[in-house]
Amino acid sequence: MQPHHSATEPALIRAATGKQGDGPIPVWFMRQAGRSLPEYRKVREGTTMLQSCRDPELVTEITLQPVRRHGVDAAIFFSDIMVPLAAAGIDLDIVPGTGPVIAEPVRDAAAIRALPELEPDSLGFITDSVSMLVEQLGPVPLIGFAGAPFTLASYLVEGRPSRDYAHTKALMVSEPELWDELCAKLARISTTFLSAQAAAGARAVQLFDSWVGSLSAADYEEFVAAHSSTVLHRLAERFPTVPRIHFGVGTGELLAPMAAAGADVIGVDWRVPLAAAVRRTGGGHAVQGNLDPALLGAPWPVIADRVREVIRSGAVAPGHIFNLGHGVPPQTDPTVLTRIVELVHAEGAELRAEARAAAQKESVR
Repeated sequence: MQPHHSATEPALIRAATGKQGDGPIPVWFMRQAGRSLPEYRKVREGTTMLQSCRDPELVTEITLQPVRRHGVDAAIFFSDIMVPLAAAGIDLDIVPGTGPVIAEPVRDAAAIRALPELEPDSLGFITDSVSMLVEQLGPVPLIGFAGAPFTLASYLVEGRPSRDYAHTKALMVSEPELWDELCAKLARISTTFLSAQAAAGARAVQLFDSWVGSLSAADYEEFVAAHSSTVLHRLAERFPTVPRIHFGVGTGELLAPMAAAGADVIGVDWRVPLAAAVRRTGGGHAVQGNLDPALLGAPWPVIADRVREVIRSGAVAPGHIFNLGHGVPPQTDPTVLTRIVELVHAEGAELRAEARAAAQKESVR
């Protein structure tokens, strides 16, 4: 199956930069290179997550698997948001069934000031992986990614995944200067990690702020937005032709300030219709999303109707990249994802054009 792209510029780039018009809707899935694929589980046997992310040949194979199987319009670089922290020399592990575990949680000034910087020279395995992928992907764009400062900070401060981020929030509000020092360092790490991927050939990048939805809008704007903005603006200065996608979970109340932070594309989870997200962000940004991943186990006619609803809702944006509202669940039947890709490619442009025309008529009444 061949991905859906124009002969000149990939559909993903056209959508991300607001040039989509009534053209094709690109589709890819977060966690598309992952546990839902039997070929992924087979190739990962006997290797830890961090080992896998440091092996360029393995990274290349895993990243390519969903492109081959599903015909998606972009490959997402196979890595983990903990990889740049590990590469900087922070003692951590990704424990199966638990997630990232930090050997010594970072909760005071001494620990924050002892955090190492990430040196570009330590990312040779990243640039090698990206270079190999770009060569094999041909016209299919590669999306690089990194964790945003707040999400990285939450892992470092909590020491492991958390439900309430109590230690993180307490540090943030009680010692704001120390918090800013921590996030400024993490912003540099994220920028270095994304820059390495873009320099090696990634055509777009995504900044994941997975846990920022735990914050109120006021706290996000006071304590977090500036640090994400630093990452996004530094990337824009260094790589002006590389679109930037900004995504978080549970961020319905944060969409406007997240858009203002400097992204080209706002990733939207399943809780907010794309049309509402466009209104909340002022209408100038492309959107990405946002089929509820929990629905992937529903009967196909139900899924197909929901896919069409997402496309129609996203039509009011200057660009729409079809995706899930979060990652692919491990138990997902891969054939369902392939059928979604086929549906978006077969019907997406027409559905988008019809919805855009209807919206235009409504606006002139």
